[in-house]
Amino acid sequence: MNSDQFGYFTQTIETGGKRQRRVELSQETQKLTSLERELLEKQIASKVKQAYWAAAGADRIRQLWVEQQENFRQTIEYHEIRVREGALAESELLRVRLEADRFSVAAAAAELEAERARIALLKEMGETDIRPVMLTTTLDMAPVPLVPDLATAIDQRAETKVARQEIDRANANLKVQRSLSRPNIEAGFGYKRNLGFNTLLFTTQFGLPISNKNQGNIQAALSEEKAARASLAAAEAVVRAELRTAERELENRRRQLQDLLATSRQRAAEAADIANAAYREGGADLLRLLDAQRVRIDLEVLNATTLMEYRQSIVALETAMGVNP
Repeated sequence: MNSDQFGYFTQTIETGGKRQRRVELSQETQKLTSLERELLEKQIASKVKQAYWAAAGADRIRQLWVEQQENFRQTIEYHEIRVREGALAESELLRVRLEADRFSVAAAAAELEAERARIALLKEMGETDIRPVMLTTTLDMAPVPLVPDLATAIDQRAETKVARQEIDRANANLKVQRSLSRPNIEAGFGYKRNLGFNTLLFTTQFGLPISNKNQGNIQAALSEEKAARASLAAAEAVVRAELRTAERELENRRRQLQDLLATSRQRAAEAADIANAAYREGGADLLRLLDAQRVRIDLEVLNATTLMEYRQSIVALETAMGVNP
């Protein structure tokens, strides 16, 4: 009985630089992943800084109301003494105590808001346990950062870096898909034995890309590349808008603090001191004294709120500039 005996192996030889194109695509994907991580880190850092200044502002407002409570206790004690001496009607003392109750309610609300801000800060920091937070940086004016030119800001932003890297990755993927349209070569080597004769075999085969030239994947890669370029244009437009908005907002906050609130706070403090002295001398009524103190604490709270927003505006400007937090 005659039989054929074979022994052979084959090796695929890739054409069109497929292996090198896959390596390049892998490298571009790795760069994109690194940039996306950098973007995420900057976004987290920006949110933490924003939450920090919100907590600092809320804590400063809480302190203002506590200080107002302590200062108003002296007014209450003064009225209690005057009532015991018979020099003042009890209705005046009642009004003072009602105002003290209003301060207590405001202080309790400020305490609650400060606690919420601390919890929000811990959340942005990734903390799972609610614990006390010590805010070491004081809530005060800070120098305005030097704003670079628009082109530099665009280059520094992680969003534009990611968008540009997405274009590079899309181009690398397009090269891979185009290389896949070229057929590979199958080379073979073998041994055949038939009727006592030994024969060495060498084979070569490749497919003819007549109907399958990977057109669908190539078109998809082209669309991906166009989408990446559109994303880059959108990212650059967002950077321009955010930078201009952050600049204007910061300038408005600075002007409010230095040109408006500084003078108003000084006048309110002087008016409150004058009203207090005049009231003790009998030259002013109680309502005028209470109004002066309300205006003073309201302006102090407004100043603390604006300071908080000013520091948050600096964070927003640094973020828009692409500065590392």
